[in-house]
Amino acid sequence: MDNAIRKDLLRIYQAALTRVSGFDAVRRYLEGHPVRGDHRLIAIGKAAASMSMGALAAAGDIIKTGLVITKHGHLDAGLDKYPQVRCLEANHPVPGEASLAAGAALLEFIEESPKDARFLFLISGGASSLVEVLAEGMDLATLRRLTDALLAGGLSITKMNQVRRGISRIKGGRLADYLNGRQATCLLISDVPGDDPAVIGSGPLVNVQSDASLADLPENIRRLLGKTKLVPAPKAEAFTSITTKVIAKLDDAKQAAAAEARRLGFKVIVHPEFLEGDAEQAAKTLIGQLVDAPAGVHVWGGETAVTLPSNPGRGGRNQHLALAAAVHLQGKEGFYLLAAGTDGTDGPTEDAGALVDGETIARGELHGLNARDCLRRADGGTFLEASGDLIRTGPTGTNVMDLVIGLKPGSAGISR
Repeated sequence: MDNAIRKDLLRIYQAALTRVSGFDAVRRYLEGHPVRGDHRLIAIGKAAASMSMGALAAAGDIIKTGLVITKHGHLDAGLDKYPQVRCLEANHPVPGEASLAAGAALLEFIEESPKDARFLFLISGGASSLVEVLAEGMDLATLRRLTDALLAGGLSITKMNQVRRGISRIKGGRLADYLNGRQATCLLISDVPGDDPAVIGSGPLVNVQSDASLADLPENIRRLLGKTKLVPAPKAEAFTSITTKVIAKLDDAKQAAAAEARRLGFKVIVHPEFLEGDAEQAAKTLIGQLVDAPAGVHVWGGETAVTLPSNPGRGGRNQHLALAAAVHLQGKEGFYLLAAGTDGTDGPTEDAGALVDGETIARGELHGLNARDCLRRADGGTFLEASGDLIRTGPTGTNVMDLVIGLKPGSAGISR
């Protein structure tokens, strides 16, 4: 792999992450739209720590107390300087005991606040599993099985959140009931297609007019729901004192990637379509587009899915997509494809994704591995580690789904 090209593509990816970082997005918004008076901070999600640091940088003098709930390993040491902010780590992507404890802490924090308190909520992807207060008839063991089934079933994030809302006392706007009319500003980083606030983090403070029927769910998921007593949504008046704003989204990251690619001297094409569906099929389609496209850098975004076997190996949807793409790139000199999550994690791994080229398969085979076998076993991470193509960033402080950045060679694609 050409190290100079690899560095350029990683710079393009990093520029996208910087544009949608929780710190910058929150600070930028609050500096342009100041909130007045004392506020209580509540931040939930993978980007909760970064978003909180942005809020404290922009409006630290008015934040009198706070609660930050994020994924294990995603806290920011900078929060140690703010003793008024309590920090909790909880479970992701599968809710656990820490998620229920976080849910109890959240309700306690709100209920103990004065009747005239004002809140600043910062919500990002991951909130759905990090905090939970379960409906009557649902327990943690069943919730875990249900979440596993949802994640393994290839369902869209929208459909998964519809299920999560029905079995929760805080999702789908239900948290608004606990505010009892108190004022709240809710800033969101979108990790969902269409950037619908009702879907981000399962919309704890958003008025969901109606949920789609759950009758079209797979039979195994309907069985797990059992006799759970679904929680009704609050009345519309519960939301009159809540202001909601999406402050960072996938399109922002795509445009930032394109800008950096142009700065580095590449011709750029940003593809408007949203990537979704099966990761292997998406890889085949993307490589087909890349081969037939004009030379230069191509930018896509979205979130694909992988239907997992009974005993999956190492990896996530981006590693799966990248390895499948490498199969189709085999022997094609000068082509590259980067597929990575913007949150810095891909599935239950510490890798963000991978950057592959036409020699990836040959490099992995030197270690006795077979790419198609690894794909069958959902073990793309093992192959990509052997080929030297994994990307590891650590927690990025944001989450706007996934980026795919491709490069087609040719002098027409480079202006420098």
